[in-house]
Amino acid sequence: MNSVEYSKPNSKSVKSKFSMIRLLNILKNILTNPLHLISIIAFIFLCYTIVIPLWEIISHTLTWQPEDARVARGVVPGEFTLYHWWHVLVSDISQSIFYKPLLNSFNIAVAVSFMSMILGGALAWLVTRTDIPFKKSIAFMAIIPYMLPSWIKSFAWLVVFKNDRIGGSQGMLQYLFHINPPDWISYGFFPITMNLTAHYYTFFYLLIAVALSSINSSLEEMADILGASRLTILRKITFPLVLPAILSAFILTFSKTMGTFGVAAFLGLPVKYYTIATMLYGSMKNRLISDAYVLSLILIIISSVTIYINQRAIGRRKSYATIGGKDSRKTLTPLGKWKVPAIAGVMLFMISAGVFPLLLLLWQSFMLHDGDYSLGNLTTHFWVGDSDFNINSGEVGVLKNDGIFMGFKNSLRIALIAAVSASVIGLILGYVISKARKTLSGKVVEQLSFLPYLIPGISFSAIYLSMFAKPQLLIPALYGTLTIVILITIVKELPFATRSGTSTMFQISGELEEAAKIQGASWFHRFRKIMLPLSRKGLFSSFLLLFISAMKELDLIVLLVTPNTGTLTTLTFRYAEKGYQQYADAIIILIIAIIMITYFLATKIGKADLSKGIGG
Repeated sequence: MNSVEYSKPNSKSVKSKFSMIRLLNILKNILTNPLHLISIIAFIFLCYTIVIPLWEIISHTLTWQPEDARVARGVVPGEFTLYHWWHVLVSDISQSIFYKPLLNSFNIAVAVSFMSMILGGALAWLVTRTDIPFKKSIAFMAIIPYMLPSWIKSFAWLVVFKNDRIGGSQGMLQYLFHINPPDWISYGFFPITMNLTAHYYTFFYLLIAVALSSINSSLEEMADILGASRLTILRKITFPLVLPAILSAFILTFSKTMGTFGVAAFLGLPVKYYTIATMLYGSMKNRLISDAYVLSLILIIISSVTIYINQRAIGRRKSYATIGGKDSRKTLTPLGKWKVPAIAGVMLFMISAGVFPLLLLLWQSFMLHDGDYSLGNLTTHFWVGDSDFNINSGEVGVLKNDGIFMGFKNSLRIALIAAVSASVIGLILGYVISKARKTLSGKVVEQLSFLPYLIPGISFSAIYLSMFAKPQLLIPALYGTLTIVILITIVKELPFATRSGTSTMFQISGELEEAAKIQGASWFHRFRKIMLPLSRKGLFSSFLLLFISAMKELDLIVLLVTPNTGTLTTLTFRYAEKGYQQYADAIIILIIAIIMITYFLATKIGKADLSKGIGG
């Protein structure tokens, strides 16, 4: 009996010791396996920069805040409440601060998405499926709007259609033809929709062009032989095959338009035409923080729902196969007598959407007085002039302005650091996803890296303002520093950078890394000597897209910058707010020059091709 009793604790002790050894071996395997270690670091980084900030803003809207004491009695900061949601959704002012701006945003997003689909789809069909000439020129001009900030066209629009009833000075149309445009043409829904359409049609063009290029024209030829009309072929064959691309572009355009700020601010605020994004910005500026966070979460929910609908719609059509083992012939549709009108119409549209706005802004940057478009009114003061208190409160020319030079340095520093960092981080996350794509860690990293795409820029800015306005764990308060602007830019660009890195890593055979591993090379050595050189072209393309996106960014950083951390885009916004339009136009020309020079260098040195990929 005693021997039996003595053996029981001994058995448990052995089992416990075995379990401990097994646990230690598992931990040792995790900590010594580079893939597991990188996955853990990536998970911590993504949680800290994305998940925790999102939770911060959610908890802020569900608890009483110290400033709420002025609107309610017996407020205990930190206690649970639904007051902020009630105030935005069902209070007496909900109509003006939420429902009307939401309806405005929705109307703009739907109109822009449909108009962009028609323009981008028609252009993609002409380039890929017809014998229209100058295809390479058209393809390059089609991506120019992506390289320009969406809101610069609003400045060009006002140059032409401004009226003296609201703007205080006449536009070119009124000056040349004595036609005073009505307010609905100068400001509000119509100009916002037109300007955003001229920017976002690029998404439809790129995505639909790729889909059309993959379709074997023999499918359409067979239908033609069987007697089907062109309309029937388009409806029954071509349209179903490109529908996933159309849906993706539609959802991409819709979600981005819902959260856009710059165009809506410049063309809507002068007539008090508010959208969700401009209302969010106004709430933050008026220190209605909780209202702003509720609006941010609503924007995030809308983006998430649109992405979910897109995935469900595309998921039902994954069985369509357009690339097979046989030669995929492309029989181009002859335009015949319509060739000349088609190329003339396309070129006119391209010039109107990309080139003409820049020429207008360049011209206005030399105008001494607004509304006078004569040659005698031209001056170089706004570029190289000295201080004159009779002109814009004594501001010196752009090329002599210390504040603008500081903004130039800040913009370059942010864009370079963020683009390089996001490209490398995206490549590393792509390595994790490609090597562990069937594991839980790979799937979690992939989903978390996509999360910033669901968050509109100005909402993301509000989240980071909340989180980093005070010290967090071992990180000091970052508000007022370039670090927070660089960090939010990196995180916001991770969805594209990660997908670019994943695509690149899938193209690199695992045999190369295995051979180096057998020879005793460390993971860092393998990554530096094998992965990076083979990923060179993908990295350059990723860097180019991220640099352009960072250089033209306004929505994402407008709430975070201070006088010492201002960028060229935020300086443009401040000058436009003050009515110093010539300075704003001159800064825009500088931004475009930097982007074009960078694009030229990246295409020559890194062989990057913007027409083969697009981000943010």
